Amino acid sequence: IFLECGGKNFHFVHKTADIDSVVYGTIRSAFEYSGQKCSACSRLYVPDSLWPKIKEKLITEISKLKLSAADDFSSFLSAVIDQQSFNKIKTFIDHARGLKNHTIIIGGKCDDSIGFYIEPTLIQTTDPNSKLLSEEIFGPVCTVYVYPSEEIDTTLDLVNSTSPYGLTGSIFSQDRMFIDHARKRLLHAAGNLYINDRCTGSVVAQQPFGGARASGTNDKAGMATYLQKWTSPQAIKEMCAPLPYWSYPYMSK
Repeated sequence: IFLECGGKNFHFVHKTADIDSVVYGTIRSAFEYSGQKCSACSRLYVPDSLWPKIKEKLITEISKLKLSAADDFSSFLSAVIDQQSFNKIKTFIDHARGLKNHTIIIGGKCDDSIGFYIEPTLIQTTDPNSKLLSEEIFGPVCTVYVYPSEEIDTTLDLVNSTSPYGLTGSIFSQDRMFIDHARKRLLHAAGNLYINDRCTGSVVAQQPFGGARASGTNDKAGMATYLQKWTSPQAIKEMCAPLPYWSYPYMSK
């Protein structure tokens, strides 16, 4: 059995992270293809020490994104695929709009009058177990959880346990010791883990790709071992000398 399923992918930001890298990487991952890819960044964990600057820059840059028809090559994102997808994504946004512990920071407008258009949407929640942090949306919606800077391990555990998926994720940090620590802590949270880069999807002939848990069987397409999934191996042993006897040497002592 080979499975390639969905994801609820994360960007985890450490207090030493480069702010520009976080913002640009998150925008690309969350909103290109209108978020309609299994590897899109859908949840963003930011320390409170960096959040004011990251928030300000995210608002500035997201406001520059052009939402237009797919044949307009000056646009960054376009309509979602169909009415069913539009309705599902809108339901998540409406859910957030109706909760006091969720705030739509930018975006949130949905219009299906001439196509299935949904603005790139950034939502902040104070609920670490929000459905917007656990369920796959498959649209241009990214949810932010701001964590106390001193509660790093607690938040890493949240990243690992909040969602059943385990496809992609990213760690943004300039601290090599922390990167190694977080990588071990998030061992089962992502089949493809990125360091100081956006989480992205399967790039043919460039990287192995695949996730575990609810994201699939973690058979890395692009690796030599992947070929074994399509074969039925047979082990063969051949003796090149006559068999001497049936007994073992220790039996004669």
